[in-house]
Amino acid sequence: MLQMTSKQQTAAARIDGYFQSLGWKPFRFQRSVWRAYQQGSSGLVHSATGTGKTLAVWMAPIRKWLAENPDVGKWNSNKPPSLKVLWITPLRALAGDTETSLRSPLNALGIPWRLESRTGDSRASLKARPLKQLPTALVTTPESLSVMLTHETLLEQLAGLECVVVDEWHELLGTKRGVQTELALARLRRLNPQLRTWGISATLGNLQQAKEALVGMEPK
Repeated sequence: MLQMTSKQQTAAARIDGYFQSLGWKPFRFQRSVWRAYQQGSSGLVHSATGTGKTLAVWMAPIRKWLAENPDVGKWNSNKPPSLKVLWITPLRALAGDTETSLRSPLNALGIPWRLESRTGDSRASLKARPLKQLPTALVTTPESLSVMLTHETLLEQLAGLECVVVDEWHELLGTKRGVQTELALARLRRLNPQLRTWGISATLGNLQQAKEALVGMEPK
C-alpha cells in the first residue's frame, strides 16, 4: 500500500472530522474508493441503499483537492476551481436532491467549489449560464451532457474534467439512454484520456459486465 504524504494525511483527517461531526465513521469500502481515486483509477461502487455510496464517490475528488490545496487561507469562494466533477443522474426529478446532498460536505468543510445542476427542467437563465462557464461540479442528465458536448466553446473546459460519476447506473444500463451515456463518456475520454469514471448502484446483476460498459474494457 502506498504511504500517504503529509498533505494527504491532513486531507484525510479533515474528511474523518466531517464524518465524526455527523456521528459516523468511514466504512472500509469508502476508504478503498478514496485510495483508488487518488491513484487515478475508475470503478463501480455496488452496495445496498443507505450504506454511503454517494459519499464514497463524492468525497474522493474532494479529498484529492484538499490534499492539493492544504492552505485554507488561499481558498477563495469568489474564484472557485474550474470544472472537476460531472455527476450524471438518470432522473431529472432527483437532480435537486442530489445537489443538496453533494453541497452538504462542501459547506461543512468550507470548500470554495461552485456546485450547480443542469437538466431539461432547469430555468432558461440557469441553463444558459453553465454554457459560458461551467461550475466546479455539475449535476446533469445524459441528455443535457450530450447537448453540452455539441458546444465547441465548452470542449476546452470539458477536457479539464477530472471525474464523471454515473449515479443509479442500473437505471441506464442496457437502455437507449445508457448507450447515450456510454457514447458521451467515450467522447469525454477522448478529450481527457486520464478521466476517472465511477458508477454507483445498489441493484446490479453481472457486475463485471456493468463495470466494463461504464469504464471500458481496460479501465485504469
